[in-house]
Amino acid sequence: MSLAPRVVLVHRTTEYEELTARHGTHGQAAFYLSSRGRDIAEVHERHRRAREALAAVVSAIPLTWRQARVERADLDRFLFAPEDVVVVVGQDGLVANVAKYLDGQPVVGIDADPGRNPGVLVRHRAADAGALLASARVGSADELTMVEAVADDTQRLVALNEIYLGAAGHQTARYRLGLDEYGGAVEPQASSGVLVGTGTGATGWIRSVWQERGERLPLPGPTDARLLWFVREAWPSPATGTSLVAGELAGDGRLSLTVESDRLIVFGDGMEGDAVELVWGQTVRVGVAGVRLRLVG
Repeated sequence: MSLAPRVVLVHRTTEYEELTARHGTHGQAAFYLSSRGRDIAEVHERHRRAREALAAVVSAIPLTWRQARVERADLDRFLFAPEDVVVVVGQDGLVANVAKYLDGQPVVGIDADPGRNPGVLVRHRAADAGALLASARVGSADELTMVEAVADDTQRLVALNEIYLGAAGHQTARYRLGLDEYGGAVEPQASSGVLVGTGTGATGWIRSVWQERGERLPLPGPTDARLLWFVREAWPSPATGTSLVAGELAGDGRLSLTVESDRLIVFGDGMEGDAVELVWGQTVRVGVAGVRLRLVG
């Protein structure tokens, strides 16, 4: 007998919960905020809305379906199953945080605080959860392009917005950068890291770099199988160059980076705590991922 679908509710600790955990009581948290010109009433109100949204989604889950909950900090220890329907209740960034752990499961984004979030990935309201769950497994979904980094020791990292390659702490990283589509051109570089992003990431970090550079390359759309990459603050010297600092990757195109520092890290979507570590001489190749995020509606 096949198992009933499982709804996995993904959420994160609210600012109010973090404050009361740190300071012990509501009153002490209120005093701490007031000493910094803030009112705890606004923080508590956002907490209340987030918990109401979560409760509304729970009440909309069919009685015959199974349920599980996972907090953002525990995502790297949670095992998603093929039959799962993932419901993210929170901010846009929370969808990106969970995307790297999925393999084709449908994702429903519920905006826990309408008007405060852009709503690029959390597109729906909690009141719509029942109808969304009913159609999530058989309905249409947007197939959002993801980016992947694969190291020569088989370590692999996938991200929805962008992947960063560089030194921990964003200090100077030394490496050799290679690009397939320029006839295998390779350049030794020293920089504050390399950023490779998708069309979904074009609303965030990648866009800020693109805008700052005044790039003529058009930004990709969320479903385009095309990535943009940028070298951050490349440093020219007799031993390092700055000719390969931006471009795009499409199809099977790959950007390769060979480490020439003691240690570099690779992390996705701002989750530096879940990074791939590389040592001197290792090579990592970055390009369009074979898996996509299935975002409902």
